[in-house]
Amino acid sequence: MTKKMNVESFNLDHTKVKAPYVRLVGVTEGANGDKVHKYDIRIKQPNKAHMEMPGLHSLEHLMAENIRNHSDAVLDIGPMGCQTGFYLSLINHDDYDDVLTMIEKTLEDVLQATEVPACNEVQCGWAANHSLLGAQEIAKEMLNEKASWSEVF
Repeated sequence: MTKKMNVESFNLDHTKVKAPYVRLVGVTEGANGDKVHKYDIRIKQPNKAHMEMPGLHSLEHLMAENIRNHSDAVLDIGPMGCQTGFYLSLINHDDYDDVLTMIEKTLEDVLQATEVPACNEVQCGWAANHSLLGAQEIAKEMLNEKASWSEVF
């Protein structure tokens, strides 16, 4: 590993992790005492596999819309540029087991979906680049490995 970087994930040895997993990246405390908990939801093994963009894009829409049905603490969920996972940010929520349950329920919602929310040119910047089936395949793969989500290395 080289010098310490400002971005936490750049300091993570990606050759040592074993996807899929859900990892607390860090906690940032605001000036008024609120705490933002950032999670790494790693779906694919870094540098070995990645999510294809149409499925990833649809999974992003589905998770962003549905995860908020399971928690009021969600600030944001968004894909990693490397296409191997997502980052989830929560405010004032530090219950790891509840986070796992929240993710599980959200992925189950994906499996039940009949359409991708906001999959149109008015609400999406690349509406032609979606795959509900692709998102559901990714969700199913992740759910099938639920027992290992707590094991990062």
